Amino acid sequence: MKPDSPVARSIGKRHPATGWFAHPVLSVLLASSWLALSHSLEPVHLLSALLIGLVVPRLLNPFLSQASVVHWPTVLRLVGVVLWDIVVSNLVVARLVLGPMDRMRPAWIAVPLASDHPRVNALFASIITTTPGTVSAVIDEAQRVILVHALNCDDVAAMAADMKNRYEAPLLRAFHIEPGSPT
Repeated sequence: MKPDSPVARSIGKRHPATGWFAHPVLSVLLASSWLALSHSLEPVHLLSALLIGLVVPRLLNPFLSQASVVHWPTVLRLVGVVLWDIVVSNLVVARLVLGPMDRMRPAWIAVPLASDHPRVNALFASIITTTPGTVSAVIDEAQRVILVHALNCDDVAAMAADMKNRYEAPLLRAFHIEPGSPT
């Protein structure tokens, strides 16, 4: 990407989200949730979904932080990686739990954070805890680490590096954050 291209210029600019479609992802999620709850695609429900998707984020705008500009291809790849890891981890955990208990090697893993961006770190911790085999995660902002309790870990350093490569690096790219940069 050229530094003077329109895309590069738009990434560098962070305009506050205003207007009726200030939080498009929230609008789409609210509208689709309404349609799922109503179990209908009749015009009245479509109109209700449209109104809910537009009005509720506008009413909540004073309480919501600015919407982030994200790189959607990176987000979609990350979603695929996370879904794949969840399926594979479920099989691994099922084999561990149904097998002899002496095969499990639980461990606390300190995963260093590459940035202090709150959304990136919150999503990173959420992805880690969503994947079976990691029981819990705590963000220690003072030490800039996420403490992860893993159900089975043979190599702490390798597991931490794997989490950073598979989840944190794509999150940083998706939010256009340079590693080590402040918020």
